Amino acid sequence: MHRSGYVNIVGNPNVGKSTLMNALLGDKLSIITSKPQTTRHRILGIWNDENTQIIFSDSPGVIDDPKYALHKRMNSSAFEAFEDADLLLFVTDVFEKYEGDEKLIQLTKKLNCPKYLIINKIDQLKPGSGKVGVLEKFWTELIPFEKVFAVSAMEKIGLADLLVSIRDVVPEGPAYYPKDQLSDKNERFFVTEMIREQLLQQYKQEVPYACEVVVESFKEGESKNGPIIRIMAVIYVERPNQKNIIIGKGGLEIKKLGTAARLEMEKFFNSQIHLELHVTVKEDWRNSDKLLGGFGYGNT
Repeated sequence: MHRSGYVNIVGNPNVGKSTLMNALLGDKLSIITSKPQTTRHRILGIWNDENTQIIFSDSPGVIDDPKYALHKRMNSSAFEAFEDADLLLFVTDVFEKYEGDEKLIQLTKKLNCPKYLIINKIDQLKPGSGKVGVLEKFWTELIPFEKVFAVSAMEKIGLADLLVSIRDVVPEGPAYYPKDQLSDKNERFFVTEMIREQLLQQYKQEVPYACEVVVESFKEGESKNGPIIRIMAVIYVERPNQKNIIIGKGGLEIKKLGTAARLEMEKFFNSQIHLELHVTVKEDWRNSDKLLGGFGYGNT
């Protein structure tokens, strides 16, 4: 008997959805920062053993007050997780305060599949605080969950039991993807995400949110030191002053950005990387349907 199914991870921004998926997969597919709205696309991560294929789905957090067309498309990606789930993981954390996100709550209630409540970041609680019990009571009165798991995705606490339960509940079925495939996304996508992760880490305030990354060239080859991948990518911003901030005085900031992104890529691809970065202004791209479509964001 073979089991396979879609396990979709939903929740508000910054509760640790991406960290949870990466920890369950044992591989870093979704980028992680401490800033909200880090995830912009729905990403599938594929977990396999001989008799099971679990397709985890990491989605953007729901944005209550979308200010740009980009936000509306990110919300559309988030809501897709309610359309094809065999199991839903609803992630909250020990710090989140429910503020009436009725759409997310109502969609979760209506979904006709098993639902697990995941209370994340328990490593940040004082022993014996009793807060997990309080949160479990609150959330299970709000939404009927089949099971509750208190975990730390960062410290990998409680994940073994969660994975066993997921394997038991996914339905019988064939493998949907080849057993050696890790994701539905291609190599260029992960390059853009690694650059965007460093943008979020390195720059402050609005600047990283006004950036989009496109890989213009990805060429694998050989050098005297072994395999090498030569990559050229463009960082799009909305205003000239943002371009100046990204580049920095004497090109210092973009050099720092490129070095950090290249190191991440070398670990990911297990190869030498030659990375070339350029910055281009595309005014108000976050509200341009044409540009958003070209950048790979689906319709609202």
